Amino acid sequence: MSRDFRLDRVPVDVLAYELAEEKATALGRMGRALEDALAKLRAFDAAHPRSEVTRQARRILVREAGHALWMLVVQREACGLRNSRMLMRDYNVPGEVQQCMAPLLATSSS
Repeated sequence: MSRDFRLDRVPVDVLAYELAEEKATALGRMGRALEDALAKLRAFDAAHPRSEVTRQARRILVREAGHALWMLVVQREACGLRNSRMLMRDYNVPGEVQQCMAPLLATSSS
């Protein structure tokens, strides 16, 4: 006979639990987004030799990875995890991606 633990808790405890659950979910989602962006960049580097033609496409991938890194770092800081050194090492984030860490800015197409 399993019981939902929420039945024995006061509303504030339930809210705190649900907030912690959402923080953990968001951290996982942001981590996967960074992994995907870094994998795309590494696959691009493996498939294309450096040339003028591929330079712009690569720059876009680096910016996207920098944005994914920024999103993860902001989420970690919101959870109280301030030191990003281990994050950079664990995800093997290239220096150029760390330097591009920022929100993506909207660009006009005109």
